[in-house]
Amino acid sequence: MKKITSIAIEPSDLPADDTVDSSSPAKVAEQLVSVPLRTHTPPKSANYFFAVVPDVDTESLLCHASETLASLSVMATDLARELEGPRRHVIVGIQQLSALGELLVNRALDNLEPPRGSSDVPSNCQR
Repeated sequence: MKKITSIAIEPSDLPADDTVDSSSPAKVAEQLVSVPLRTHTPPKSANYFFAVVPDVDTESLLCHASETLASLSVMATDLARELEGPRRHVIVGIQQLSALGELLVNRALDNLEPPRGSSDVPSNCQR
């Protein structure tokens, strides 16, 4: 046997004027639907987890890119030692691409002009 349950509407769920026009079911439904819902603050976007600070100089960005590519190359080489066959060929290709990217970034670092007025400024990048 089915049990019939009724849903009671709390007074706080009613529209602000606390009056419901019962002459038309459509108006009643519209008034009940237009009840303001609780404010829900959206969670912080994941875009803030991994972001580059806007005022970082080009040399620092290239240094970090070079170090990241070098780490990728080492990890790919380690993984290639554990694989065989076609999978090994794929990871060796990835390793070669990361090494090429590292070479390109290092060349870009070499091509950067030294800051004006300080030609002997030590680089903060270890290559």
